[in-house]
Amino acid sequence: MKPLIAVVGPTAVGKSKLALHLAQRFHADIVSADSRQVYRYMDIGTAKPSLAERTLIPHHLIDIVDPDEPFSLAMFQDLAHRAIDDIQQQNRLPFLVGGSGLYVWSVLEGWDIPHVPPDAELRQNLEQKAATNGNYALYQELQKADPVAAAKVMPGNVRRIIRALEIYLTTGKQASQLWQKHGLDLPFLIIGLTTTRDDLYHRIDSRVDEMIKQGFVDEVKGLMAKGYSLGLPSISSIGYRQIGMFLQGNQDLGSAVQQIKHGTHRIARHQYAWFRLSDERIRWLDVGRNVEEETDKMVETFLGQFSS
Repeated sequence: MKPLIAVVGPTAVGKSKLALHLAQRFHADIVSADSRQVYRYMDIGTAKPSLAERTLIPHHLIDIVDPDEPFSLAMFQDLAHRAIDDIQQQNRLPFLVGGSGLYVWSVLEGWDIPHVPPDAELRQNLEQKAATNGNYALYQELQKADPVAAAKVMPGNVRRIIRALEIYLTTGKQASQLWQKHGLDLPFLIIGLTTTRDDLYHRIDSRVDEMIKQGFVDEVKGLMAKGYSLGLPSISSIGYRQIGMFLQGNQDLGSAVQQIKHGTHRIARHQYAWFRLSDERIRWLDVGRNVEEETDKMVETFLGQFSS
């Protein structure tokens, strides 16, 4: 049995930093479980690992589609399984790292995901509804059609709302009922990073300020210059949408930055609904402690079960 290790937790808590440390320590590859790092040209706003970090440690499922190309949970799961298998075939250890609960659990719990092909016309109609009536009106439509799926989606996450509605309207079945869990046929260890809410918000706010310093505005400007619409599901995500509105003259930069910070706070709270502190499968560590030393010992003990 070849093991798998996951590093999970809310945004900005330090998952990538810890994963880099562990990957070097245990000769591992990193498989990204981030729903936005899959897109090319979206580096600063998604907090992608730097090119130097990706040269140091092999990373998978980063920069695999353009912002206007479709990408689904089923596609991610399939690619993640392939990446994990390839890494293990090379006798290396895979680390699944990210804060996208949908992505992480689809792999660890072995979800059977409906392979419903995209319906371009239906998606366009739903996007038009969102543009005309607002994102929340579309979210309310999902609440009526599939309340279980709606409870797992942020009201502002238009891409996932549209996908869940697309499955329901195409098949007549709720997406939540089609997601069956079979369990992953691999032994795994889940390491969770957490901190106090005040500290987490401070980390998020500092990261957003650093993104602006690194050139986030120019990154969004470059995407718009390439012809990528702000209405695309990829670019309508938190951060890109607000900076895009600033570039269009619809608000000042200070307001855009504050909206990004507050929106990211909401995302972090929602992530704790996916990665619950009460979940006994997750080995939670407070980042205020010496997490590198603790996780070194934790991983050594876990891997010791498989040494011959």
